[in-house]
Amino acid sequence: MTSAADRVPIIQATGLHTHYGASHILHGIDLTVYPGETVSLLGRNGMGKTTTLRTILGLTPPSKGQVLIYGKDMTGQPTHRIIRQGIAYVPEDREIFPTLSVLENLIMAARPGVGGNRDWTLDRVYETFPRIYERRHHMGNQLSGGEQQMLTFGRALMTNPNLIIMDEATEGLAPLARKEIWSVIRTIKETGIASIIIDKEIRELLGVAERNHIISKGSIVYQGSSEELAAQPDIHKQHMGV
Repeated sequence: MTSAADRVPIIQATGLHTHYGASHILHGIDLTVYPGETVSLLGRNGMGKTTTLRTILGLTPPSKGQVLIYGKDMTGQPTHRIIRQGIAYVPEDREIFPTLSVLENLIMAARPGVGGNRDWTLDRVYETFPRIYERRHHMGNQLSGGEQQMLTFGRALMTNPNLIIMDEATEGLAPLARKEIWSVIRTIKETGIASIIIDKEIRELLGVAERNHIISKGSIVYQGSSEELAAQPDIHKQHMGV
């Protein structure tokens, strides 16, 4: 974040309101992510974290508000157009192709980044995820939960994104698999890829995020740096139950 161009946000969402039918879920969410920055969304289940991501990605269009990507208005655009702006998504349910091999899952996602970069190749993904290399000829439905999550990360990286959005990437995984996923998240951060992360492991989040947002009942009720949030345990107890 050294040049003026770098200060143009990848995502600038303002005043997002989202409904599911008659249910009003988001109430004026503002969220900005700059190049190379890692931000977190925290809060109890059902508070609107995933809906925020879905709204930004066009999966659940907002009823009010605006989503700018690199300054371009993408509000209400189809998800595939939003993704093509250099965004990758690691969903909570992974959504790999179960009847395709690991190799086929990765190759299907491969493409250059928006600037033509091909930093993340198949070889680099295999180097980052040795277990995925070992299982490259296995079908998606033959992988363990941790292996499936690694494949999901590998598939996201094969799109050479500028931003990866991660929704509960460690949810339901064994401790060793969670440890490996957090190692990958730190590696992604070190390469300069921006991230939005939803996760319940607050200590790990505070170790990678520059800024944190707590969502309660569809509104952002707290914003602050990891240092600021770590120093306020009462905030944790009030909004996250820890």
